[in-house]
Parts: sequence; C-alpha cells; structure tokens
Amino acid sequence: MIKTVSLIIPAFNEEEAAPQVALEARELLKRHGYRAEIIVVDDGSTDGTANATLRSGARVLQHRRNRGYGAALKTGIAAATYDVIAIIDADGTYAPKYLPAMLEELERADMVVGARTSKEAHIPFIRLPAKWVLRLMADYVSGVRIPDLNSGLRVFRRDMAMQYFPILPNQFSFTTTITLAMLCDNYAVSYFPIDYHKRIGKSKIVPWDAGSFAILILRMAMLFRPLRVFIPIALVCLLYGVTKMSIDLTHDPNISASAIFAFISALLMVLIGMLGDAIATRLGRFNPNAVAGVQPKEYVELEAAYNDIATEPRIHIDREKERQSDRATGN
Repeated sequence: MIKTVSLIIPAFNEEEAAPQVALEARELLKRHGYRAEIIVVDDGSTDGTANATLRSGARVLQHRRNRGYGAALKTGIAAATYDVIAIIDADGTYAPKYLPAMLEELERADMVVGARTSKEAHIPFIRLPAKWVLRLMADYVSGVRIPDLNSGLRVFRRDMAMQYFPILPNQFSFTTTITLAMLCDNYAVSYFPIDYHKRIGKSKIVPWDAGSFAILILRMAMLFRPLRVFIPIALVCLLYGVTKMSIDLTHDPNISASAIFAFISALLMVLIGMLGDAIATRLGRFNPNAVAGVQPKEYVELEAAYNDIATEPRIHIDREKERQSDRATGN
C-alpha cells in the first residue's frame, strides 16, 4: 500500500531556506515509503523564493500579493491532491525528520501537532512571557492543557481543516484558531515533542502580534464557549454589587444605583452567555458531529479486554448446565 501526503510550505521571502526544507522533506518521506506532494505557496515574495523552490522540484503556487500565512496555508490545502495534509514553516525552524512518526500517529488522532517542548527547542526568550499568557487563556477556553498552541508543524486531514475555513484567519493566527476549534469540537488532538531551531533569515512576527492572538482567543471563546467569557464578567459584576450594597447598608438604609446596575449587569451577562452557548450548540459549532459531543477518534475500544470479560459469563453458564445434567443422570 502506497502512503500519500501533501506537504504545504507557506513562504514569504524565504529564498534561502525554503528550497532546502522542500528537498529534505521530499527525500525523507520517500525513504519512508510515502508518495509526497510538496506544495510551496509563495505568498507574494519580493525575492527569488518562487524560482528557487521551483528548481527544487516542488509544486509552486504564487499569490499575486502578500496575503498572509493563513491565506497561504488555505491556498495550499484547497489545491492539495491528497487527503492527508502536513504543514511546515519554510524558515528552517522545524525539522522534517519528525513527519513520518507524526503521520503514523495520525492513525490514532484527528490532528497531530509538533509540540516545541523538548530540551532542544530554542524559542526566543522575548516571546516566552506572551506565549505563557496566551497558553493560559487558550487552556481556559478549551478546558484542556495545550502544550503548544501555534506550532507550525502539524498533520491532519484535508476535510477536517476545510470545514473551518470560514473562521480560519489569513494571518499567523491560523494555527492557533484550528487548534482551539478542534479542541472545542472534541476532536482528538495529539502532541508530538519536537525540537525548534533558530530560523534562517528575519522573523515576520512583531511584538504587537501578541495582542492579536489574545483577541483571537477571545473571539474563539465567543464562537465555541461563550459562557467562559460571560460568566467571569458576571461574577465580577455580582461581586461589585454585593460589596457596594454592603457598604451602602452600613452607611445608609438605601441601596445605591450603581449596586443595582451591577446586579442587573450580572444577570444580563449570564443570559447573553446562555443564549450564545445555546446558539453555538444548536448550530453544531461548524461540525455536524459536535452536537453529540463525541468524535470517532476521541475514544478507543478495548476489544481484547471486552472479549475476555464477555466470554466469562458464558463459560460459567455452560459449566452450571453441565452440573445440572450430571445430577439428573446421577453421574
């Protein structure tokens, strides 16, 4: 059986690194028995990225203008030939050597993410505080611990990603969005420890991108888990109302307008959150299986253990019948 995969490499001004990543990935996947389609999406580069990757034997798709990291990935996914999709950055920070193991893990998961958690993962120190805060926010929204929220090395199935295209942004937050969306929809997301190397060339991420990621996480919470946004706000309003009412009653027999307003605000927040949650649930959160809350790869059936347990009662019944038969015959 020939295994197939489409590898998407989004590139913007990565003339130096992108051809090397494409060649290394092609040779590695071929050695492991994969029929690999290497797609480099040149996102309006102003250098020789397109020609350099074309000479490496990759299939090159070129945007007329720079549209963003997420837009490049969506272009590649939509144009892919095969159902299994892998993505990797073009700057040399991710090693293609992990792809075969991650593709094998995909047999037991809906998406496999290369988590930059190994000791050899060299993430710039200046990004660590922002990444920590964003991960805490994402953990709260999804309800699970996320080792790596926005890794650029991951594998998944084409139709799995395309169902989220209406909400997937065109910028760097593509990977953050699809991670949160699949976790909130109860898909099985697996994390594979990987190294992270120093990039080749200049980074495209700027410090204020952290604010965009935070807004994105709140947006995802509104789409999938609205109560996780509105309930904390309601609790703050309620706490303020109780505190202000207590102060008012110790100085004056009347309750102030601000305390009453806080109580009304708390009630409105709860009602709006419940309405948003009802709409998200009723619409299936962009996924017809999400209403049931169970995805096919979210559980594992222990066939051997079940069969052993299931056969024990039958053996017991058979032996009891033998004893009754022996008593009837006098044996």
